[in-house]
Amino acid sequence: MSGENHRPISPETVVEIESLLREMSTIVKRKGREILHHFPITPPQFNALLWLDKEGDMTIGELSQKMYLACSTMTDLVDRMEKNQLVNRVRDDRDRRVVRIHLLERGKEIIEEVLEARRQYLTGVLSQVSEDQAIQIRKHLSILYNEMKDI
Repeated sequence: MSGENHRPISPETVVEIESLLREMSTIVKRKGREILHHFPITPPQFNALLWLDKEGDMTIGELSQKMYLACSTMTDLVDRMEKNQLVNRVRDDRDRRVVRIHLLERGKEIIEEVLEARRQYLTGVLSQVSEDQAIQIRKHLSILYNEMKDI
């Protein structure tokens, strides 16, 4: 949408959009934690698994930067995930001093199970919305996401 010639958005509209996004974020976070109660994993562990799934093997330092956590906190988190056989530590082939965190199959299974539970929740939320409305929601969320992600 950047660069298109259009009229400015009113401050009132911005206030309403910000409020809706903030309230939706709270709902998504709360529901996400509720869903995670049914799995042997904490919200930070789930986020770490998502990063590893998306980016591949990472050092504790790289993962802690992605998650905005201290390295010592990340080390404890990885220790617990390793104990639960969700990840393991592997030495880098090129530099044996470097240790990377590797996502194991059980970690991938947990990600898929949690995401499926979240999709089921969203399906229920969207059950009163038509397919055309859902497509419009997706379109507008994509526009907003694309504008926000590069800032």
